[in-house]
Amino acid sequence: MMLRNICRYQRQFGQVIWPFSFPQGQHVSILSTHLQKARYASATTEKRKFYENVSISQGEGGLYEINLDKRKLKTPGGKLFTVPNEALAIAVATEWDVQKDSLKFYTMHLTTLCNTALDNPTQRTEEQMISAALKFLETDTICYRVEEPPGLVELQRNEWDPVLNWIEQRYNVVIGSSTSIMGPQIPEETKETFRQHLNSYNFWSLTGLEYVITQLKSLVLSFGLIDRHLSVEQAVLLSRLEEEYQIQQWGNVEWVHDYDMYELQARTAAGAMFVHLSSESTAVKRKILQD
Repeated sequence: MMLRNICRYQRQFGQVIWPFSFPQGQHVSILSTHLQKARYASATTEKRKFYENVSISQGEGGLYEINLDKRKLKTPGGKLFTVPNEALAIAVATEWDVQKDSLKFYTMHLTTLCNTALDNPTQRTEEQMISAALKFLETDTICYRVEEPPGLVELQRNEWDPVLNWIEQRYNVVIGSSTSIMGPQIPEETKETFRQHLNSYNFWSLTGLEYVITQLKSLVLSFGLIDRHLSVEQAVLLSRLEEEYQIQQWGNVEWVHDYDMYELQARTAAGAMFVHLSSESTAVKRKILQD
């Protein structure tokens, strides 16, 4: 009941839209060199807009490029900015097209994710990304439960248990929850099932999924979002359940809560969109073009 009340409160401020104009939080990945850090630090700054028109074109190998007037967009690492399909190209071009007098790179979440996939600044393999995602299962937000106060215990049970039940049935696995600081013991069979599922993702989709997981601090909630079992709004609220409970009890600093909530929604929505667009079908492409 409390979560539904929170949802109603959030909807008073309107639906989640994209792209958001709130600062993007730093990705948890640590760049391997100071030079790479310097290049990617520019994503948190602003720059005067230097173009008027944005377009897309298809280049070598069927890849799509972003054109700013007559200039081809490049990554922070100096590579030609290319994306694997037209749908993602349109979405990225839209981020550049809606910029006003200055470029707010911290609002351009899809562009940032593409840069990460193209430059791969930490030189990670798909297997390393899958292993990192599975590590989150051992510390998953919704697997750790409190023993008190009673109101929060009940809230966690009522709101988190249905999601756990869903994913266990959806993937035929056992996860469970625990009040121990060590968390639940995740069976190896469960990890192997999720590993096989993650192996079906391409490198780009894994980049987006990892980004979503780091926002929600939960592999379970991320799967719920990507599988369309949860909306962005629901996934974010469930990831912040204890914080929302405390706010309901004690109140919050004016505007700060809303700012943080919408910023997290924006990043999470962009990550989920990136996953779907990175593996888009013809049907997805047609819908985006029609819209």
